[in-house]
Amino acid sequence: MIDEHERRVPGAELRPFVAWATGYRQAGVGPQRHRGLPSPWLTFIVTLDDPLVIETHVDPRQPGASYDTLLGGLHTSPALITHDGRQSGIQFGLTPLGARRLAGLPAGELANLDVAATQVLGAFAAELRERVAAERTWDGRFAVIGSLLSQRARERDADRGDGIRPELGYAWRRLRTSRGAVPVAELAAETGWSARYLNSRFRAETGLSPKEAARVFRFQHARRVIAQAAARPAGPKLADLAAECGYYDQAHLAREFRQLAGCPPSQWLAEEFRFVQGVPAGLGE
Repeated sequence: MIDEHERRVPGAELRPFVAWATGYRQAGVGPQRHRGLPSPWLTFIVTLDDPLVIETHVDPRQPGASYDTLLGGLHTSPALITHDGRQSGIQFGLTPLGARRLAGLPAGELANLDVAATQVLGAFAAELRERVAAERTWDGRFAVIGSLLSQRARERDADRGDGIRPELGYAWRRLRTSRGAVPVAELAAETGWSARYLNSRFRAETGLSPKEAARVFRFQHARRVIAQAAARPAGPKLADLAAECGYYDQAHLAREFRQLAGCPPSQWLAEEFRFVQGVPAGLGE
């Protein structure tokens, strides 16, 4: 059986655009299904061996498909990903406010969509996959990724059309650092915009409304806290963790999990910790 998992944080040049990267290779296990959960990052996956198979997209109107490279926008419902016992690739968490720099379009245009990365990134995505697949070590693969992504960011740096209003950058960072705890009315007042205008511009740029983004940040924090608690001998006590994660009570936490993950926390833990992309190290920051 093969079970490899490598996680890296990008260098300073890429950090505004790429939050994290996780490499994985697994073989010799039984067929499995994984929930692709809402997160504050766009999903960019470059496969190494077998294609990535999405059985059910976050938008059920989008038919299932397989991908050599994938770029997925922000969403508030899960996708279902399957494999037959083999999977390998590198997954990146792209920041929504960095999507313009690397992908050349606002993240809002990819909301609730999964597409072949070549549809957006063109030949760059194909070259990235070819170069990464040719490397035999994780160090080599991540070095190629860092080099090519940094080069693309530099090449697009002169395009001032990629600029993002500072109010939107502030709003996103405020939601991130507060883990979704800041009220939308307060956020609007801090930006100097009306709540309606903030909502419109924020959704167009990221694909989520500020309220939806707050839910996703809070959910992401809850996933991390629950996963960390599950690794301790006593296990997670959801009633205690709910308040720590910004929920009114355990019922509120469970309701949000069902809506965003499609299952209660206990089921998510049971499913994900037998799947390489679901281990705590892959939850992100």
